[in-house]
Amino acid sequence: MSYVAWLPSEDDPEDPFLRHLRGALDERVSLLVAPEVPDGVHVDGLVRGVPGDEHLAACPELKHLFIPYAGLPKATRERLGERPEVAVHNLHHNAAPTAELAVALLLAAAKRVLPYDRDLRQGDWRRRWGPPEAATLAGGHAVILGYGAIGQRVAAACRALGMRVTAIRRQAGRGDRHGPVALAPPSELTSVVGDALALVVCLPLTEATEGIVDAQVLAALPETAYVVNIGRGPLIQEQPFYEALRDGRLAGAGLDVWYTYPRQSEEREQTLPSAFPFHELDNVVLSPHRAGLTLQNEPMRAKALARLLVAAAAGEDVPNPVDLEHGY
Repeated sequence: MSYVAWLPSEDDPEDPFLRHLRGALDERVSLLVAPEVPDGVHVDGLVRGVPGDEHLAACPELKHLFIPYAGLPKATRERLGERPEVAVHNLHHNAAPTAELAVALLLAAAKRVLPYDRDLRQGDWRRRWGPPEAATLAGGHAVILGYGAIGQRVAAACRALGMRVTAIRRQAGRGDRHGPVALAPPSELTSVVGDALALVVCLPLTEATEGIVDAQVLAALPETAYVVNIGRGPLIQEQPFYEALRDGRLAGAGLDVWYTYPRQSEEREQTLPSAFPFHELDNVVLSPHRAGLTLQNEPMRAKALARLLVAAAAGEDVPNPVDLEHGY
């Protein structure tokens, strides 16, 4: 008897994601791609980011909800909180590309890549003979805020660059370690960043993490520190963050996540990413929330989802369980 996974959608044979997904499944999984569930079909797993009431009503004996991307939408968390018998899982396929962009943003900010590039495009070499602006990361202290699949990759990359690494992790106790990486709980964030050369924010956004990098944490960072955010914009308090960068109380930042996003397609050409003019600051590298958007994204995403579906069909432990209480 096969495991039936329903993906509420039109069956498009030209869809590259569906093509890769079908190619990665085995005979134990029956993938139903259709707007509705046919009469008499029993659905075991629902593939949906935000399931509607009609989707849940069509699956009275649902066992799993598979979110086909990273993260946990707030509406899904609230809706599935009423269905404790349904296990929720998401994807970590974006961990490698997101960690790669985090390191790219850190290097671009610390090495002042964009200002030098901009000047040289105008034939201006004067910066080359001015006071040094780039920082050396080797020997510095990197603090990784959030030590999941992405944070662990960032930590490994920072160590490869010769940095000492401390990771802030919810479950960590004083003095804990994960191999060469020191661990600390969120309550120690302000003290840990006191000598940080880099703070890399990799957390999901929840009620507990919103604004976790507040004015106090920002003030505790040295003036030589660089901040990278590839989690969500509101993890860092917007106004004190802008002011610290503007006033030179931080050396720089690399940001892929923001406070303001276009709400409709026609706004995509005219929406600044914050109420404050981060875009005017020479020490900030801006990126439009694109860390996971690589050429390999769709096959990677399909392969990651297939692994979850096959594990469920085989009766094995399904990877990437989501804790609805904590929001990730």
